[in-house]
Amino acid sequence: MATGRGRLLQQHWRGLQALRLPPGGVGAAPGPAGFSLRQCAGRGRLRAESTAERSVSLDSMPSEVLLKIFCNLDAVTLLCTGCVNRRFYHLANDNFLWIRIYSAAFSPKRSNWKVNSVEKTTGSVNVLSVKDKEAGYWKKEYIAKQRARVRAALAQVLKPVNPYTGLPVKTKEAVRISGLGWVIILREKNGKEYIMEHIDLSINDSSVTIMWYGKTWPRLATLSTLDLCGVTPVFMDQSKTPSKNGPRWHSLIAKYNLSNLTESTMIGGDRLLRIFCLCPGLLVGLWKREEELAFVMANLHFHQLVEKSTLGSATVPYELPPHTPLLDDNPEYGLHGYQLHIDMHSGGIFYLCGTFRNLFTKKGYVEDGYVKIVVISFKNNTEHLPLIGKVGLSWRTDIFDGCIKFPGSHEGFGAL
Repeated sequence: MATGRGRLLQQHWRGLQALRLPPGGVGAAPGPAGFSLRQCAGRGRLRAESTAERSVSLDSMPSEVLLKIFCNLDAVTLLCTGCVNRRFYHLANDNFLWIRIYSAAFSPKRSNWKVNSVEKTTGSVNVLSVKDKEAGYWKKEYIAKQRARVRAALAQVLKPVNPYTGLPVKTKEAVRISGLGWVIILREKNGKEYIMEHIDLSINDSSVTIMWYGKTWPRLATLSTLDLCGVTPVFMDQSKTPSKNGPRWHSLIAKYNLSNLTESTMIGGDRLLRIFCLCPGLLVGLWKREEELAFVMANLHFHQLVEKSTLGSATVPYELPPHTPLLDDNPEYGLHGYQLHIDMHSGGIFYLCGTFRNLFTKKGYVEDGYVKIVVISFKNNTEHLPLIGKVGLSWRTDIFDGCIKFPGSHEGFGAL
């Protein structure tokens, strides 16, 4: 568990302190303890001197020198550099830095033999296009265009649809190549945030189940809300394995009010803990003795999962396309020709998996854009499907695990 971005920033700050300027540059790179290295003018070699005589840090350098250093950074490192402190943030927003990166990435390809260098390409850009824009404009443009590339690549991967489930065939591949993961953000009443990476993840035929647990949960009494977000690297490079040690895009999926952990939302329990269901699709386990968090479990359906996990923002969820209700294809008999696929599983155990075809509904069951379809009749035993074992909810933490048996179904317990 990490609070905010402190740990990530510390890693990149240590990396920046280890930077060595190219020959002829200004500044110093850290050497052994108590010493620094600098280039001796006129002799072309490095000599060590005590830090008591001379000590140079990046933060104490003039802005012009820092901008010269930042010119040698790639987009990912430059974004992380802007998170070090307020001064670095403003310097790393410089439009001349980002127009250079933007031009190198998106300049039209030339077919002639002579190819302009990045410096010449950047120099050919109208100076007014840099100066008349607010600080950070070209950074936003670069990120927006890179995100558009990600969306286009994912759209191609998700294009094939399974005719039996109506869901994308390659959801697992889209999750892999995009580096998609999920986090929960626990927010205290005073505004402090705790970001928790998922501990366990299982991908099923039509949904993904995500688990969070650990020993260092904040106290429940201090918490107010929980945000469920999808996270992806800001820049996707299919030739490399996605890394978590870089800038990531947060897409809010759902927001939950933890004051709703009451008797009305409790769905079961055992001798160790009680389980609460917060709609949509979130289970929260509380230890019985301490009344503190034991685990959080999210069950996300594949339907537009990648879109909801990547295309929203940190504060606004992705807006689903408007639902267009189907008109009766037969005014007298209603809708027909539907099929339903059901998966029932918990903790890697499948209780039921089946597909029902040629379903229909009567005209009176179509209302307000929704349709009621009877899949299994209680009176017709031939339509019944057996369950493997007794249905229950498997749970796990870093210390204990268990399974809560349910005598029947519970309204509201389902996937997103």
